[in-house]
Amino acid sequence: MTATVPPGAATAQGEARLLIDGQLGEATAGRRYDNVNPATEDVLGQTADAGPEDMDRAIAAARRAFDETEWSTDRELRKRCLAQLQAALEDEKEALRAELVAEAGAPLAVTHIAQLEWPLADGLRAPMELIDTFPWERELPATNLFGPSRRAVWKEPVGVVAAIVPWNFPFEVTINKLGPALAAGNTVVLKPAPDTPWNATRIGRIVAERTDIPAGVVNVVPTSDNAVAELLVTDPRVDMVSFTGSTGVGRRIVELSAPTMKRTLLELGGKSAMIVLDDADLAAVLPQAGMGACMHAGQGCALTTRVLLPRSRYEQGVEILAAVFSQLPYGDPTNPQNIAGPQINARQRDRVLAYIEKGREEGARVVVGGGRPSHLPKGYFVEPTLLADVDNGMTVAREEIFGPVLAVLPYDDDAHAVRIANDSPYGLSGAVFSASLDRGLATARQIRTGSINVNGGMFYGSDAPYGGYKQSGQGRQGGIEGFEQHLQSKTVGYAG
Repeated sequence: MTATVPPGAATAQGEARLLIDGQLGEATAGRRYDNVNPATEDVLGQTADAGPEDMDRAIAAARRAFDETEWSTDRELRKRCLAQLQAALEDEKEALRAELVAEAGAPLAVTHIAQLEWPLADGLRAPMELIDTFPWERELPATNLFGPSRRAVWKEPVGVVAAIVPWNFPFEVTINKLGPALAAGNTVVLKPAPDTPWNATRIGRIVAERTDIPAGVVNVVPTSDNAVAELLVTDPRVDMVSFTGSTGVGRRIVELSAPTMKRTLLELGGKSAMIVLDDADLAAVLPQAGMGACMHAGQGCALTTRVLLPRSRYEQGVEILAAVFSQLPYGDPTNPQNIAGPQINARQRDRVLAYIEKGREEGARVVVGGGRPSHLPKGYFVEPTLLADVDNGMTVAREEIFGPVLAVLPYDDDAHAVRIANDSPYGLSGAVFSASLDRGLATARQIRTGSINVNGGMFYGSDAPYGGYKQSGQGRQGGIEGFEQHLQSKTVGYAG
């Protein structure tokens, strides 16, 4: 990796303004809040802090744009506007990269994969292609009930979509929410995480200044007040909530949205297992576990944070993992060699450290790491941490830590490994490694997750449905399944 962050990345002032009804501006009450660099604890700048009156205006604008403009029916307009947005984002890619490194603490290396490059490549293009190829209408067989009738199914947009985005992969999630929602003909109120607003407000400025997207179709409303954000979930003018974040918040969204029966797309937490079968080459496979658990400081819902090793090779595997974790490059996110930077804020850092301490109390052995790095006195850093002798009933094996922590568990045979992997409230992702592809695939079929990698294969892509089983969520984002998530089905019978 030879790329570097553009000059001024740590101090660049991002876009501070809201986008509501086609206009960039300040919050009505004039409030702003600080955007803090988690690697340095320095204030990068400020962002407009929306209040309830701003959210009300944004929802009203999205409702009007859906009901009164041609956005929901004019597919050619949508294609043209999304192509403009794609071109402008590519023009501003390096500024986006700098902002993600600065405000999210995203390692520069990770911006060259899932943090920026991958979603920029196809997060809009994949749903744009579906505008032309998706079967918007289909005929059903005619019937003769009460006389001859012809029948059809029409696909129509849901309406106003509230897109609520987390701080860990903010641009990636935002683009993979905006793409299908807009391509399907919906209007959007985008609420970025308060810790990482600038990538979203940049998109808002681009929409306003560099596209023909009609006023009100896209609104970008950062706020530090959860009560303001929850208006998106309770307001009857909003038809759908698309949320990525913790399972706890997902439950609250279901509760708050129930009175208005909103459609919910929930991509929630995970505690994914990497199963290393007894015929696998441990020396070749286990270095991938370091990346799998610690990339972006472990702040990824699909990361594999449990590694299951055959009991007969358990100590050998722990020894290899210890060497891997001792050498994991982490620290300054502007260093292209590092795969892990800081936690997003002090609260999250302390939460991760508390989980590690809980693991110690419950009997886990801290093999590597376990605390704050002494050589990084500033920033919200946690050492890459390897926990051995973990039982699947321990807190560190059952709850999502969202930090650079890997729990290593032994198993007796393949069936036992599958039982351990599935013995979780979550079901988002996972991995299987075996010398036999057939054996690996057979094991993968038994794992109750929405996605899984076998022998290092990668499922990721905006054309692939992504989501979870159990408490990892409802619905799918991406692919045809994700596109249809943003559509209603209308069945029509007609005579003549």
